[in-house]
Amino acid sequence: MTFGKFNVHHIDRNKLEQSQIDSDNQTMLKQQGKRQMNNPRGFHQLKSIGRLLVLLVALVFLGMGYLASPSTAATNKDRTSYLVSLVPVSNKTPIFNPEKVHLGITPTGWSNGDDPTIDLDPPIRFEQILSEMALSGFQGSQTSGKYPEDIKVLKKELKLRNLTISEPWVGTEFTVGKKDETFKEFDKQLQFMKQIGGSTSIVVAELGNAVHQKPVAPLPNRPKFTDKQWQDMTEGLNELGSIAKKEGMQLCYHPHIGTGVENFADIDRLMANTDPENVKLLLDTGHLYYAGVDPLEVTKKYSDRIKHVHLKNIRQSVLDDSIEKGLSFLDSIRAGVFTVPGDTNGAINFKPILKELANAKYQGWLVVEAEQDPNKTNPLNNALIARSYLREVTGL
Repeated sequence: MTFGKFNVHHIDRNKLEQSQIDSDNQTMLKQQGKRQMNNPRGFHQLKSIGRLLVLLVALVFLGMGYLASPSTAATNKDRTSYLVSLVPVSNKTPIFNPEKVHLGITPTGWSNGDDPTIDLDPPIRFEQILSEMALSGFQGSQTSGKYPEDIKVLKKELKLRNLTISEPWVGTEFTVGKKDETFKEFDKQLQFMKQIGGSTSIVVAELGNAVHQKPVAPLPNRPKFTDKQWQDMTEGLNELGSIAKKEGMQLCYHPHIGTGVENFADIDRLMANTDPENVKLLLDTGHLYYAGVDPLEVTKKYSDRIKHVHLKNIRQSVLDDSIEKGLSFLDSIRAGVFTVPGDTNGAINFKPILKELANAKYQGWLVVEAEQDPNKTNPLNNALIARSYLREVTGL
């Protein structure tokens, strides 16, 4: 009890002392205020400080309203994200159905999966890549070796930024007798996408004897399949496509530089020998242009089978130089052969291509893909250029 009384008395004394201090402080402030009122300069300084405080409060409330505004919503209407897009929503009527067409971007503008040396030092972290994608107003990303392998961790990081995975990549090898290995990898990616959700596309390309990662010029050295190899590939693709369809997914074939399916004749043969219900086409504008193919003509001819799109631009001078010098595909990338839609140095006119897709009631992903060296060009700036261009052209 004595200890309790001592505590009470001690606290009461402290309160009295503090009360006296507060009273003295108030008296001193009043006296200072009177001196400032009598001092014109001090009085004006006090008024200036008051105005500044009012302005700061107003800015805070305006900022809160700006962040909550639909014109700066992250990447969709879900407000669980903490990021906002730097590209405001378009006032134009979209040429695509916004509920059916989604905008994505691949991580190759930040870091190259085919050649990990194309990166900054120290390497760009995956968190930065995803955050800058969201800041640019995109909704999804292709898979990357940099992303977490743990699906729970990956889903958490994606959800934080209102992103999803637009597609996985599967390199088939039917033409070199690796059917079992191909089916195993395809099933792995199919199950991955079912767990991630958000997209039904699985992108595939036949990589049997491909040269796109070898130190040789890709166009003259790409593989030429025999009739037997063509048969093995198309039959294998039909099987994979059937499996995907049963699982609620769709197989989208990607004609690719340095592979056996690269030019218009290859695409025609592939489309003619595969089931239209099970094997769809991925339109990659950059790879087609690189191979000497007009992407608009492919769009017109196969608009009913195009179910996934990669929007990749080409720097014509770099392409011409790469072909003349016989540069490898990776060396061409290092030289800057690819760029994003909206880059004034790009050679591809995307407006008629996008209009053709819109007329065909295209549904699916429009994915910006432009392999870049981040040491030479800023990835976030490129992403913003592409997103602003797509907003202008499509209204999305």
